[in-house]
Amino acid sequence: MNNNTNKIERREFLIRLSLLASSAAVAGLLPGRAIAAGANVSELSASAAVEAMRNGDMKAEDYARALLDRAQEFARLNAFRTLNREMVLEVARTADKARASGVALGMLHGLPIPVKDSVNTKDLPTSNGTRALRDFKPRDDAAVLKSLFAQGAILMGKTNLHELSYGWTSNNGTFGPVRNPYDQEHIPGGSSGGSAAAVAARIAPLAIAEDTLGSIRVPASMCGLAGLRPTFGRYSDVGIMPLTINKFDQVGPLARSVADLLLFDRAATGDREQVVETPLTGVRIGLSPYFWSGLDPEVERVSNEALRKLRESGATLVWAEVPESAKAMGTALTIISYDVLPGISDFLKEEGTGVTFEQMLEQADEGIQAVMKRFALPPNRPSREVYESMLGQREELRKSVRSYFETKGIVALAFPPIMIAAPRVGEDAEVDINGKKTPLYVAMSRNISLGSCASMASLVLPAGMTSDGLPVGMEFDALMGNDRQLLSLGLSFEKALGYLPGPKI
Repeated sequence: MNNNTNKIERREFLIRLSLLASSAAVAGLLPGRAIAAGANVSELSASAAVEAMRNGDMKAEDYARALLDRAQEFARLNAFRTLNREMVLEVARTADKARASGVALGMLHGLPIPVKDSVNTKDLPTSNGTRALRDFKPRDDAAVLKSLFAQGAILMGKTNLHELSYGWTSNNGTFGPVRNPYDQEHIPGGSSGGSAAAVAARIAPLAIAEDTLGSIRVPASMCGLAGLRPTFGRYSDVGIMPLTINKFDQVGPLARSVADLLLFDRAATGDREQVVETPLTGVRIGLSPYFWSGLDPEVERVSNEALRKLRESGATLVWAEVPESAKAMGTALTIISYDVLPGISDFLKEEGTGVTFEQMLEQADEGIQAVMKRFALPPNRPSREVYESMLGQREELRKSVRSYFETKGIVALAFPPIMIAAPRVGEDAEVDINGKKTPLYVAMSRNISLGSCASMASLVLPAGMTSDGLPVGMEFDALMGNDRQLLSLGLSFEKALGYLPGPKI
């Protein structure tokens, strides 16, 4: 087989891979022709883009320029806090020179990655979405980024977020709200809203997010993305402002396909073992009535349709109520409310920001000040006694969840991560569900709290869309440490549930 034939087959493979990840054809990616500069490469998956750059079918500089142009075109989404176009292009040119020199290339060669602006970067400020830190320049990159950069990734820019990561809307009062690419009058979810909006808008195929209590899973659901909150500790959180003290905070990826989540996982962990798809025939998936009650009617409709697809793909659905201790919202919120003050205070000091917690909060948006005072600051901060009681309940929860999985013979628990689709920008206090006013924090945190409290591997995938065109997600939680097994199942879940069309922006 000659080289021309190999190149043709390679490009055909790239087309198939990108179609699988996005369901949309890629203009300019044709068999027998190199990808032209300026071609529509925005639909490429991360895996396909890296493959093209590693093989010489596309220059890293051309790809970076195309993504940067798209970021500029959709600046109205307010997805980014900072972008340094020339810095990105210069690093991309360096990647092209490295390939031309014949050196070994990393798994993420030439891939520009947007990074949530709570993850430290030495080359760009890390504001954590708050005024007092808008010009803070960390001494070093966060540990997880070092692993990605070592594999050839490029820092594309820093993404906007809910201020201090303390909320689920990304209605940032200091830097402006992030807008959902599927409907710009609606939120993208949070706190990692900018990262989600960038991936959904095809500004980049893969982005860095972070999840304490749903900040990967909520925006994944609201923006029609694949998101992985891994087992706690799977990726290092050194260099990321915490909301808890070594308990919940976990960095992770947002993408448009499970294959790209796997690519991230291999690069971040150094584990290059390939993961093969696990067929769903006979796979037992747990369903608890607690997580399926009180849903918005459209969320319920889409979610039930997703269950039908899973059943038709061979999965066995097991309805069984979770133990009382697994209804973890109160436990999670109490632990976070106690840990926020010392956790952030210590981080500000250790990172040499020159700003105290009190000084930072004084400059914060009034909305964040009010929420912090209501939950996390004296006299409303939980007492030490209540906090320790919740820590004990958390340990009981972990044991009871493991027993639940073992006795029911399930490999994952499935449910809608949030009770609603994306609300409108500005709806920060409560939402309407079936004609009843529900506190926003309940709608957002009731279902996602278990994964955080039990340190589970949590995967969110698109389940479908509401009649108004807003995405709805499905969460699959596996026992801690089973991340690769969950992603293997995720390849089949993804096929069963189907792919969402991109937003019309």
